[in-house]
Amino acid sequence: MDYSEVNRLSRLTAILIQLQTKNLITAAELSNKFQISKRTVYRDIRALESAGVPIITEEGKGYSLMDGYKIPPVMFTENQANALILAEQLVLRNNDASFIKDYSEAIEKVKSILRYTTKEKANILANRTQYDEVLNQKRNSNNLSDLQNALTSYRLVSIDYINQNGSFTTRIIEPFAILSTENWYVIAWCRLRNEFRFFRPDRIQKMKVLSEHFEPHNMTLQEYFDKFH
Repeated sequence: MDYSEVNRLSRLTAILIQLQTKNLITAAELSNKFQISKRTVYRDIRALESAGVPIITEEGKGYSLMDGYKIPPVMFTENQANALILAEQLVLRNNDASFIKDYSEAIEKVKSILRYTTKEKANILANRTQYDEVLNQKRNSNNLSDLQNALTSYRLVSIDYINQNGSFTTRIIEPFAILSTENWYVIAWCRLRNEFRFFRPDRIQKMKVLSEHFEPHNMTLQEYFDKFH
């Protein structure tokens, strides 16, 4: 198999992963991501269809996988596994306990599908990069996972919040985005102030995800900053 065939096979696999991770993806997005022409995208899509992958083409919109179609687990290279293991050390420095728990469980699942030799090396790396000071670091928040779920399911959240001046309020918020600088921040539409506000999860004293849904804010985080900052 020559280089061009290997390169195309690698690209077809990558396109399949893109289809698996996104509800809908356009030919233009695939063209830009893989630096290929739209004509090549069309050929690659036909090749995947010929191989039995149930791709749905929505005219004028893009491509998606048939609902319920499962792709076998992705195998990680040694370098990719190492990158994830090292990223875990950055996560362990985080102050939110729920985020650490979710990431650590995800890493365990990644390790479970590694080839034996790669798994052994990943475990060596993990043992050589973890130490008690970080593992036992005090966590001052346990809200991030629930806020992520509320964001993606468009559910209102009730919070008892103390701001930087020590003022206490109870608010209903519509989570819009989550970002991290020195601390985690949740950008949300605050129904008390009737505007977008930044909230730190570690300042939330009490939180409840409500059953009521809100109307999605249809913009990206970049569009938010372009519009409001």
